[in-house]
Amino acid sequence: MRILLVKTSSLGDVIHNLPVVSDIRRHFPDAEIDWCVEESFVAIPRLHPAVRQVIPVAIRRWRKKLLRGATWREIAAFRRQIAAVQYDAVIDTQGLLKSALLARQARGLHFGYAADSAREPLAARFYDRHCHVARDLHAVLRNRRLAADALGYAAENAVDYGITASPGTFSWLPHRPYVVFLTATSRDDKLWPESYWLFLGERLNSLGFSVVLPGGSAVERERAARLAAAIPGAVAAPPMGIADLASLLAGARAAVGVDTGLTHLAVALGLPTVALYTATDPGLTGVLGPGFFCNLGGKAQVPAPDAVLGELQAVLA
Repeated sequence: MRILLVKTSSLGDVIHNLPVVSDIRRHFPDAEIDWCVEESFVAIPRLHPAVRQVIPVAIRRWRKKLLRGATWREIAAFRRQIAAVQYDAVIDTQGLLKSALLARQARGLHFGYAADSAREPLAARFYDRHCHVARDLHAVLRNRRLAADALGYAAENAVDYGITASPGTFSWLPHRPYVVFLTATSRDDKLWPESYWLFLGERLNSLGFSVVLPGGSAVERERAARLAAAIPGAVAAPPMGIADLASLLAGARAAVGVDTGLTHLAVALGLPTVALYTATDPGLTGVLGPGFFCNLGGKAQVPAPDAVLGELQAVLA
């Protein structure tokens, strides 16, 4: 059986789709599973050993350069690649018009959400078979339910992201157990106050734990460096790709993160994680996994650092 999954973005959404791969492999051990994903996130499907081929797409980049010949040559190459295999099932778990149109480029029977289940109902017009999935389920469970309905099995076992990473051996790591602070997110209203990070970092230092602060953009790295300079024993990580970030998380004792994809990656790797929400409701898209995790806060609800420390002490003791 050959199956193509279409889940292109964003980082957290792509991570939420990993349990689908584990479910399919559990029920169809010989299945060949491919995945179409935005080029920025190809490292995530590649972490799962059951993914045979990752097919990158560059919608975000192409739409900024539609007048260039090189863009159209890349689009043609993508269409050839995605159409090279006859699939038994093409499953779009994103439910957007964009993802439905991408899925139609592949050869096979196309499955997706019914109009009353999709994020963009118009997407349902491009599927051959439709699945009704409740909209009030967590995103991970919706993905799993859609794939299960499409392929005729029951997704009743515990959530299994199916990925692992080896702990990093970076020369700049602190020489004692560490906790990763994931302070960066896509919107300023999702940030946690810097004074709260400082309080938490100082308390963790007094308990014998160092803090490591990664950052992607220049602004994020500046924040990480500023916080690290004020927290005893803390380290601001150099720029890192997804694979190295997974290794960093794999070697940590715990993670604390705002509403960002890397917080979901920590949970997917089985790392005890406290997720902080200040502008969004975590009910349908908060962290979810088989190990210890905790979603704190919500829309216009800023978690207190004492509450975060209390959750962490249970796993750091």
